[in-house]
Amino acid sequence: MQKNIAVIHGDGIGKEIIEQACRILDKVATIYNHKFIFNEVLAGGCAIDKYGECLPNDTLESCKKSDSVLLGAVGGPKWDNEPSNNRPEAALLRLRKELGLFANIRPATLLQELRNASPLKDCILDKGIDFVIVRELIGGVYFGEHKLENINGERVATDGMTYSASQIESIARVAFNIAQNRKKKIVCVDKANVLSSSRLWREVVESISKEYSDIELSFMYVDNAAMQICREPSQFDVILTENMFGDILSDEASVITGTIGVIPSASLSDSKELANNFGMYEPIHGSAPDIAGQNKANPIGAILSVAMMLDISFNLKTESRAIIQAVQKTLQDGYRTGDMMSPDMKLVLCSEMGDRIYNNLQ
Repeated sequence: MQKNIAVIHGDGIGKEIIEQACRILDKVATIYNHKFIFNEVLAGGCAIDKYGECLPNDTLESCKKSDSVLLGAVGGPKWDNEPSNNRPEAALLRLRKELGLFANIRPATLLQELRNASPLKDCILDKGIDFVIVRELIGGVYFGEHKLENINGERVATDGMTYSASQIESIARVAFNIAQNRKKKIVCVDKANVLSSSRLWREVVESISKEYSDIELSFMYVDNAAMQICREPSQFDVILTENMFGDILSDEASVITGTIGVIPSASLSDSKELANNFGMYEPIHGSAPDIAGQNKANPIGAILSVAMMLDISFNLKTESRAIIQAVQKTLQDGYRTGDMMSPDMKLVLCSEMGDRIYNNLQ
């Protein structure tokens, strides 16, 4: 198999972690007789520095022509004074919109090797953590109308949260299809006691659920969901939610599993099925400018993101599983980067963690 992958290192620790992820893909190609062609392009702060714009048209076109996109991270305080439409984060939002990446999949799974890094009590962890957050990615307040104006001598800000029934239906179908291959449970998270958009979410999701009679559907307010993720995460299987709520809850979910540094994500463009779905894959941890260039970053989130890419976009499930097993073996051997360090473990730098996983990949 030959695939073209647009690679965006981005800012901060992006280059360090993506370098390790690409090494893993190269070894997979060697072992399993594939060919992955990497096309490196710029987006985010580094693109602003070189071209004056956060998302050059050449980058966007390269992504559109690729079979998949691998992204490190964008952003950092260096670009805080850029206009809002040219901040590094704007590149990410535009990529999602232009590529039609409406569905974000973020797993929250407790690796037993990282159990000691979780802030939760043993009585909670004993029940396990294994759920998926399915987040709508190109609607809601992040893509609504934003205004900052003077009214009667006072600064007033307005941000609009807008959803159409068709947007909700598309992401709901993704969640239901995922649930069919898991424990057949969906919790739709909203704020329907306050927001009209949430009430529309409930209406549409309930309607779609009639087509999936084998799936158990329930609803939960977002504030309660935030509490329940910490109190009893084992109750969740698939969490379906809108853009901003999903952004917040998925970061919370990553922390309870031990460290945000190991969580991958997929942003997908097709609601019909997961297999062979065009997507953009990235770890969720951000650019971490405080440790950029110090070889301290955790590359596991990026490496597991390419495992998701192989599984979902390229339908290479054996290869994907091999990467996951290599990560688990490395953690079982006691190697840790600083963000997940615990007593009696072996502290390693980003490149060494990559080396260990590379060597364990069979």
